[in-house]
Amino acid sequence: MQTFEKQAGTWKLGLLCLAVLAPFFFLSYGFANHYADSLTSVKFIVFDWEKYIPLWPWTIVPYWSIDLFYGLSLLLCWNKFELKQHSLRLFSAQIISISCFLLFPLRFSFERPELSGFFGLWFDVLMGFDKPFNQAPSLHIVLLVILWDFYRRHVQGTQKYLVDIWAFLIGLSVLTTWQHHFIDIPTGLLVGALCLWLFPLHTAAPWTKNLQSSLTLKHFKLGILYFIAALFFVAVSYAKGVWLWLLYPAVSMLLVALAYLFNRPHLFQKQSNGQMTIAAKILFAPYLLFAWINSRVWTKKNPEDSKIVKLGKSYVYLGRIPNQATIQQYDALFDCCAELPIDHQSKIYQQNLSLDLIPLQANQLYQSVQRLEDILQSYQGSEAQNVLIFCALGYSRSSAVVAALLLKHHPEYSVEDCLRIIRHSRPWVVLKDAQIQQLNVYRLKLKGLAP
Repeated sequence: MQTFEKQAGTWKLGLLCLAVLAPFFFLSYGFANHYADSLTSVKFIVFDWEKYIPLWPWTIVPYWSIDLFYGLSLLLCWNKFELKQHSLRLFSAQIISISCFLLFPLRFSFERPELSGFFGLWFDVLMGFDKPFNQAPSLHIVLLVILWDFYRRHVQGTQKYLVDIWAFLIGLSVLTTWQHHFIDIPTGLLVGALCLWLFPLHTAAPWTKNLQSSLTLKHFKLGILYFIAALFFVAVSYAKGVWLWLLYPAVSMLLVALAYLFNRPHLFQKQSNGQMTIAAKILFAPYLLFAWINSRVWTKKNPEDSKIVKLGKSYVYLGRIPNQATIQQYDALFDCCAELPIDHQSKIYQQNLSLDLIPLQANQLYQSVQRLEDILQSYQGSEAQNVLIFCALGYSRSSAVVAALLLKHHPEYSVEDCLRIIRHSRPWVVLKDAQIQQLNVYRLKLKGLAP
């Protein structure tokens, strides 16, 4: 996780970035406009209800203001890392959007009436270099997502609400200036979130390798299943003609597929505070909803947490991902679940995140126990602390971690002994042969008999 200590002189590098990005923006945008204008026919996608969207000339002011915020953002970065990530986000926004404009050109279909006065002048300036093309995704919305995230990070308190309000006006203006159809907005939001996700500030980048565990056949099988699910949404959307709405879960399932196919739990971008980045929340929202419902459906008959053992001054509990009421019952939390966020409300919190339905490998178990030991050994209170170890269901990943913790504290135990202790309090725990095998490897590792 990067810190954001201010580095003097960063604005000078920001000027250099602006000198590169600004010409690239106008040249690439103009090229895509010129290309679409040269075509004999350019399609448009518009809903019937959009004819009721009013033309509000005054909204040209927030519409134009994004150019000012774009330029200023490159001069306001706190340090070189933030400047690099921010510049890459803006650059990727341009690359992805222009590629879409060239591959799937669309046009705006309404005829805007002549406008006069102060606002009309700004429309004339806009039409001097813009044409009714470059529609989906709206580059305005893509950049708005990136800039909204930037300025919210750079202000405090009630100023965040001012950023939210002005960002809303900019987003609204793409419709009320009659520059875009509705379809351009959700596609722009997705691309904007993708740019944030590709170049994160507080989590590992998507292309960073997972060094804790290796890719297995189970990763590949589950990745293929999620990839098929993504293709299914695309196919159904094409057949039913409602592709705008089903494109969203298709994108979400595709990203989940990538997390499994490349063994990268950090694609969910769950941060050290238990929350996911705003980009991950947007991109994975359909899957997050499914995963949360799934965790509640499968645990409906046994929603309670289970007290497993007392180690030193700590009672160790095992359970599903907790809600806010459940969190209040514990002094410390240990999180094994990569795919669902949690607000731990300043409780003692540690994590070692893994993918659902994938057995934890010996190295993952070793790292998890080390972090759990930090919680157990640092406790200085006179009364026993309650520690919850959880995953989505509290059936497998978290159970494996509890078994590994027992092996660490009781070297004389076998894996089967640990499982009997866990199942005595939580009979519905599910640990398959592959996971038991990894626990045995972990046990050998503790004895120095395995690397």
